[in-house]
Amino acid sequence: MRAQQRLPRRRWSRPRWVLGVIGVVAATAVGVATFLIIGPGSAPTGPRPLTSDEANRLAMTRFRNYEAGGRAVTITVPTTAGGLVITGSVDYRAQLGYGVVHGTGRDTSSDGLIQWSTSTVFVHPMANAPAEAPAAPPGSDWHHRPLQTSGSSLDSSLLIALSLGSDRPDNAELLRQNGAAWVGSDQVADHQVDVMSGPAAAGRPSTAGNVRYWIDSDGTTHRVQADVASEPQPVVIDFDTRDYVPVQPAPGVTPTR
Repeated sequence: MRAQQRLPRRRWSRPRWVLGVIGVVAATAVGVATFLIIGPGSAPTGPRPLTSDEANRLAMTRFRNYEAGGRAVTITVPTTAGGLVITGSVDYRAQLGYGVVHGTGRDTSSDGLIQWSTSTVFVHPMANAPAEAPAAPPGSDWHHRPLQTSGSSLDSSLLIALSLGSDRPDNAELLRQNGAAWVGSDQVADHQVDVMSGPAAAGRPSTAGNVRYWIDSDGTTHRVQADVASEPQPVVIDFDTRDYVPVQPAPGVTPTR
């Protein structure tokens, strides 16, 4: 779901960016090098500094997600035992995610439903997990644990997905000052996008380039890729792979709104 009205581009004074996505990834990043997934038809010529227009679009991208309320997501998580794919939705106002987990290249022991906040992960194991999560979460058989802020590629991926929304635009000038860059152009589904890397976290210049965003002409993100310390491959979050389904809290889950 995308907001239809194009908002005026302007510079914002409140420096929220470092407290958002980059602050999350700074705890898990593994250096400057990032494996960039770009289609065969793309021709990246970067990196180079962002133009004013590009910086404004990057500054708007987390606000676009919040403005939309929520987005459908497909999260591809690398793990040492084989990958995990989470198909679901993220409510950026309630700071709550929900979906179904399937293992790739591994057994089905991790398959089932998952719901998460910034502090807790709820899981509902299923021997035969459906392709998509039911709109209404089951009323029982949920197990929960604290969300780990480091050492788990799954939990890092969940936290990164939640951090991609903000109730206001980021500061475009600070993005440019902190090292955000244009990396190349690409196409995601039928969307022509620019690929941009996020800035370094405050006091951590080695984290520059560890988060990359596939952003269209109005600042809407269609893909995000981020390095995590525990895995050699990046986490990939694809947006709008199907219709957004509003997130209903599972038993025991308290939304933030």
